[in-house]
Amino acid sequence: MEARAFVLLKLALVGASVLLSSLAARRFGHAVGGTLAGLPMIVGPIMGFVLLQEAPAQAGAIALATLVCVPATIVHVLTFAWCARRGRRWGVALLTANAAFLSVGAALLALRLPPPLACAAALASPALGALALPRLREPPAAVAIPRVELACRVVAAMAMAWCIVRSAGAAPAGVSGLLLAIPITGNVLPCFTLPRHGAAATVALLAGFVRGLLGFASFFAALYVGLAWSSPAAAYVLAWLCALLAAQALRATRTWTVVR
Repeated sequence: MEARAFVLLKLALVGASVLLSSLAARRFGHAVGGTLAGLPMIVGPIMGFVLLQEAPAQAGAIALATLVCVPATIVHVLTFAWCARRGRRWGVALLTANAAFLSVGAALLALRLPPPLACAAALASPALGALALPRLREPPAAVAIPRVELACRVVAAMAMAWCIVRSAGAAPAGVSGLLLAIPITGNVLPCFTLPRHGAAATVALLAGFVRGLLGFASFFAALYVGLAWSSPAAAYVLAWLCALLAAQALRATRTWTVVR
């Protein structure tokens, strides 16, 4: 029963994350929607429940395992962005980006990086990823996203999350961890954006996603360090503060405005 409730919670959070990110894009533009999608809107609340049920050491281990896969997520974003820039269709971009993610993720897991190096790589990879994104002009503006498409985005994201959870449950432990780290919003949103709004809008979305991923990495790095020095509640609050401050700092820095 607990396992089923956990799956339902994740599906609900995935749907809510995609909906909120899409509504933000419709109101403020692709980059803002991408930033929200990159933040820990799904795993952040899940980690709150984990902290209530697990020992701090176990929660810290989960946070560290998540940090290891952040550079692979950046590679996923870059691959999709450059496929879009070069005129590839969304299906080709999707397959290529996920193949890159799984390859890099498996290599990182095999390296078994020490915790300080894993944290440093996770925090540095969004900065490097932002520099490597293609440059295209896309003015910040509201986006026309019909209600039908909003519904399709939510359904596609929840279906993908369900397939990943089911596949991970039948796979070996190492493969399961990698499958569960696949960026669901980072897959679904660009696939809808590219055919409808074009390459420039897709790159703007993914540039925002990179900004959000620094908040994502900051969340788990702060949580991992905080659990070693303070109570789980204090570590959780600190993690969210670091995530929001990191994303806001990047938004205020012109260097990170990749799409101009």
